[in-house]
Parts: sequence; structure tokens; C-alpha cells
Amino acid sequence: MVFVGMDHGTTGISFAILDSDGKVLDVFKISREDSKAGKVKALNELSKRIDLEAIELMAITYAMGDGFDKILPIDKVKDRGIISINGAGKVTGGGTSVFSEIENSNIPIIMIPGLHKNSSSLNPLFKAAYSHQASPEKVSIVYNSFLNTHWDNMIVGDLSSNSVNILVENGKIIGAIDACLGAMGFVHGPIDLEMIRDIDEGKRSANECFSHAGAIKIAGIDDKVEYMKGDLLDKYNNHDDSAILAVDTMVMTIAMEIFGLIGVSENKIDGIVLTGSLGSMKNPFDFEDKLNKYLKNQYDIKVIGVDSGAIGAAQIALDVFNGKKDILGIEVDY
Repeated sequence: MVFVGMDHGTTGISFAILDSDGKVLDVFKISREDSKAGKVKALNELSKRIDLEAIELMAITYAMGDGFDKILPIDKVKDRGIISINGAGKVTGGGTSVFSEIENSNIPIIMIPGLHKNSSSLNPLFKAAYSHQASPEKVSIVYNSFLNTHWDNMIVGDLSSNSVNILVENGKIIGAIDACLGAMGFVHGPIDLEMIRDIDEGKRSANECFSHAGAIKIAGIDDKVEYMKGDLLDKYNNHDDSAILAVDTMVMTIAMEIFGLIGVSENKIDGIVLTGSLGSMKNPFDFEDKLNKYLKNQYDIKVIGVDSGAIGAAQIALDVFNGKKDILGIEVDY
């Protein structure tokens, strides 16, 4: 008996494999570009590690997840759970090909929804303010964070190509601030006035603006999404002034967003969880130390690994298989 989680991330698709006791057996990642080109097949990679017939349940995330609001079997989710393929985020086709491959297998699969205006579990104020708050892998990341810390009241920061911070109160996800609204990540960030003007004047699409609004904007970097972070860190390592400014600005916006969520929380938070390639970064700079310039060591901080999305999805699969009907306030219909 094994359980599998899939994290449909920005730069690649990650998988985690757990045994029936919740022990992590393996984690691996498939590049979006390799998947799109047909160089790597998800089921082949899984079958190298486990017998596919031993999979009791797989939990997957895909795109925005804004077309449904419950954890559901894949055959009950229409149109892959998304309202539109257009919008925020670069489309490469790699994640789509992996989804098709998984969907056409005989593996029992559930899908995890995103957080959006039709999510019954969220605070109505967040739903009224924002049509979309977070994509589905943020749910699995928060679940992994909860199982790691047992904090009922916390902020979870998934900080990487984009930055999304999620507020949890009384063990339920209350709301979140999506990448196009608040803090910068390495690649994505908020669309500001200058970008709105560019969009109105037809110079760039909204998606192009969003995909160049993170720290890379400040450092003057334009490359394939999977290379942009490396480009920025190379410049940072070489003491490039624009890269140093980009990193420090990114950290400042994340601190602003975290303080904003703390400010509207009804409960005193137990702590802050940091994850993602930025949130867990120790080299070439220690992100936690940079963030603490603003937090001033007022809060407990737990840093978890970059595989939290895939592991959390597998943990959801395990717990749903064992009969759990509620994940962080999100209803399970399985």
C-alpha cells in the first residue's frame, strides 16, 4: 500500500510517495520542458520506484483549481477543475501532458481544489475581495505545514517563483493573498500602475506583465521561467547591485504581506511556516534571517522543505483514504 501526491509547480511537477504509515519513501521532480518534449513520462518514473498497482490513492493539483471547491475523485471534476487556461502564469504545456497521462491511468485519483471566490471554507471577506487567492498546491503545502507543526493558527508562506501567504485559524484556511496581488516572488509579482498602462496600450499582455513582475523585473532578467531564479542568484553571487536590490525588495514585500495577514487574524498566531525554494533558502543568503529584519524575532518560525507540496498532497491522499472528510476546512467528497 502506497500513496502518491503530485504538486503541479511553476518550474516542474513533483511527486511524493508515502507508505501506509505516512513515511516518505521517495520524492522526485519532472521538468515541465522535458515533459512537454516527451523526454520523461510520469508513470514511467513512478513505476521505476513502486508497483503502480500498489497505489491506493493519488492526490493531485492542477493549474488554478478554480472550477471546484471540494476534494473530489478526478472523474467528478469537470474541465480539469479550471475555469480557463488563460490568465496569470506562463503556460508551457508540460503540466498538461502529465495531467493527461495520469488521468488516463487506472490509478485511483482525487483532485485538490484551489482557494477562490466560490470556496465555501474561506472567510467571506476574503472571497468578496479576491476572485482567486491560491492554487491547489498551496492547500497541500498548508496540510504538510499543519502536520509538521500542529499549529492551529499560523501564516504559511510558499515563497519561490511566486509568493503566496496563507492564513490559517482554528485549523482551517481562512484566506490567502495571491502572487498577482501582493508580494513578489523570484519571477511573478503584483501588477502595478506602470504595467496596467502597458496593458492598456497593448505593449504587453497582463500575463506577460505578471510573469515579469517579481524580483527579476528589478534585476533586468528575461529568460525561460525555469532559469530565471538561477540567473538572479548568479548575479546576486557576483554582488550585482540590481540583484541585491531585487532580493531585498522581494523580502520587504513578503514581510509586508505577512504582517497584513497577522493584522487581520482574529487569533494570536502560533507561528510562521516558510517553504518553497526562497522560503527555505540558506545560500547565497539566509531568507529567514533577512525576513527577521522585519519580524524582529517576535514569532516562532518553522522552515520546511521545498517538497512540501507533493508530500502534503500524498498526506491528504493517505488521510482521505483512511476516512477523513475535512482537510483544513475543505470538504472531502470521496
